[in-house]
Amino acid sequence: MKQGALVILGLLCFVSLTAQQRAPGASPAQAGRGPVVGAGGAQAANGTAVLVLGAGTPTLTAERSGTCLGVIANGTVYLFDAGPGVERRMFEARARTSIGNIIRNIGPVFISHLHSDHTLGLPAMLYYVRPQGQPFKVYGPPGIKNMMNHILAAWQEDRDMRVNGLERANPVRWETDVHEVTSGVIFKDDNVTVMAFEVPHGSWEHAFGYRIDSADRSIVISGDTRPSNAIVKACNGCDILFHEVVWEDPDGPPRSAYMREFHTSPAELANIAGRANAKMVVMYHQVGVQPPAAYIRLVAREYKGPVAFAQDLDLY
Repeated sequence: MKQGALVILGLLCFVSLTAQQRAPGASPAQAGRGPVVGAGGAQAANGTAVLVLGAGTPTLTAERSGTCLGVIANGTVYLFDAGPGVERRMFEARARTSIGNIIRNIGPVFISHLHSDHTLGLPAMLYYVRPQGQPFKVYGPPGIKNMMNHILAAWQEDRDMRVNGLERANPVRWETDVHEVTSGVIFKDDNVTVMAFEVPHGSWEHAFGYRIDSADRSIVISGDTRPSNAIVKACNGCDILFHEVVWEDPDGPPRSAYMREFHTSPAELANIAGRANAKMVVMYHQVGVQPPAAYIRLVAREYKGPVAFAQDLDLY
């Protein structure tokens, strides 16, 4: 990268977390090869970017909210998964960083599968992270309509009080537009085209990955999955591959049968990324307690492109 470009990147860089907040052992030098973790400012200002609103797993920490990635294109953020705490991360991003000047509209939410760590944020998003004056639009696998109906039923009394009581709230705030989808192009507007594809996630009948194409970028989000040729096919030279990962050292003890059926190891991810010709790999939904550099080292054994370990509020 030329010196002038580096200066511009530094000026625009989205600083996501303090050094104390990052996982032990993580630093910009360790956390990525090529682009520094969180240094997506140039893309954010001039094109499509991905905001990490939650890199977490079912085991939450103070540093990581539940799973959610926000793809920002032309001022609209399209949300992929809705783990617990993502609404606070959104407000934090808009209040504490330059991201507030980038996001102008809230687009639909796309759910990969119905595990709780990917959906517990839906009620909060319905109330706090939604387009103004429009129905709350959700896309997901079969079962998402039933889930949203139960969420609406759970807060029925609250809505009645707000709409019919002294508050006189506009009932459109709780209107929903829910789509149960299958593989293929499921959404398209002036900014993005979203394609869903089936991935194998243990015994779930339906689990999706997503490919998002904008005018300047192609992004693939794995959702939760064990190693799958579907990722290779969907990426096929994509600009950036966001992929879940579970710790397994090939020189150490094997992970459990559950983890083998539901998730992907760093070594397996390296193989997938290489065959997919991904231009960059970002690990998210990272299961395990090892430092980021350990995950990156295993991926880098086979995959030679830039690798990063996502943290909440990173921007790529």
